[in-house]
Amino acid sequence: GVENMTLNYNHVFLRPYRRRLRNEMTDAERLLWKTLRNHQLEGMRFLRQFSVGLYILDFYCPQRHLAIELDGGQHAKEVIQEHDEKRTEFLQKNHIQVLRFWNNEVLENIEGVVERIREEVVS
Repeated sequence: GVENMTLNYNHVFLRPYRRRLRNEMTDAERLLWKTLRNHQLEGMRFLRQFSVGLYILDFYCPQRHLAIELDGGQHAKEVIQEHDEKRTEFLQKNHIQVLRFWNNEVLENIEGVVERIREEVVS
């Protein structure tokens, strides 16, 4: 069952979903990706729409086991919040740290967001 899939990275079953998410990135994701791609941030490699278990992460830095999640307004809804908490718990159990930002935070203060990610990456 799902338990055995705990650390299946980029599971083939999720490939079409990952591809669709990459093709349909939000403005916030697109803006942040410009800064994270091509090892631009402290030489770190970031992947987008990378899956761990059955969860697809917006961005993932394998060297630092760091997930970056961007949330739109819909994440304020309780059901989704509960799902986000389960997902964060699962990732933390697998030694992956999660940084979350609101989309509008990224759009209105990209420098601040990047600085926060940089702090995490160099610590």
